[in-house]
Amino acid sequence: MAERLKGNVLVTGANRGIGLELVQQLAETTGHRAHVYACCRAPEGTGAEALRDLTTQYPGKITMLKLDASDEDSVSAAFQALNERIGADGLNLLINNAGINQPGMPGSLSATGKKDMMQVYETNVVGPFLIAKMFLPLLQRAAEMDSPEKEGDQMSCRRSAIINMSTLVSSIEKCPETFARAQMYAYRASKAALNMVTRCQSEDFRRHNILVTAIHPGWVRTGMGGEEAPLHAQESVRGMLGVMSSLSDKHGGMLLDWQGNTIPW
Repeated sequence: MAERLKGNVLVTGANRGIGLELVQQLAETTGHRAHVYACCRAPEGTGAEALRDLTTQYPGKITMLKLDASDEDSVSAAFQALNERIGADGLNLLINNAGINQPGMPGSLSATGKKDMMQVYETNVVGPFLIAKMFLPLLQRAAEMDSPEKEGDQMSCRRSAIINMSTLVSSIEKCPETFARAQMYAYRASKAALNMVTRCQSEDFRRHNILVTAIHPGWVRTGMGGEEAPLHAQESVRGMLGVMSSLSDKHGGMLLDWQGNTIPW
């Protein structure tokens, strides 16, 4: 049985959909010493009401932080705020969940413009890249906390890790199977690029004993996934947290689905 996640966990795009469910299940399932940092663009706005309710429901367990993945200054400010809060403990798990899809489904060639391509790339690729880069010192701090007697050189999401939220439709090999339902040029291209960032950072951060892996949450019934999606967020997140809890060195740089199956590039 997979061990429970622990320590300091940060989730981006935490005010709705999969991000909100991640925060709730992490608050429910992690130990009393664990803490969840829930990030969104406007913590005080109407779009974060459900997240604010969770902080009340789990007092002392969740801290909301302002973070806009498309704004470098916002990412830097979030790093400073988190650094002040967690001190020497470091960041054990960073879940890059924030992402956008435009234009709306099906995202055909004729409907997609340069602005769509650039904005989606900036949020879905540059955002996670910058967050990982800026938050690296906190991840390193957590990776160094566990003594060799406890963890050895084994990488895990309980020690220090980055999970990038990817998608089945990022798979170039699987494109002939998935393209007819939704063309999604901007979204597909951005997530394929995120997979390469994941692979590169996995190689780069391995020397720090930091695990980097990409996960596909499944086709989930959210604002982005739509009402036709077969999966509820609760089921997807339950599965993903189970997968995260079982990851080790051998999973670095891979693209897995919410059940732990490998997705080809």
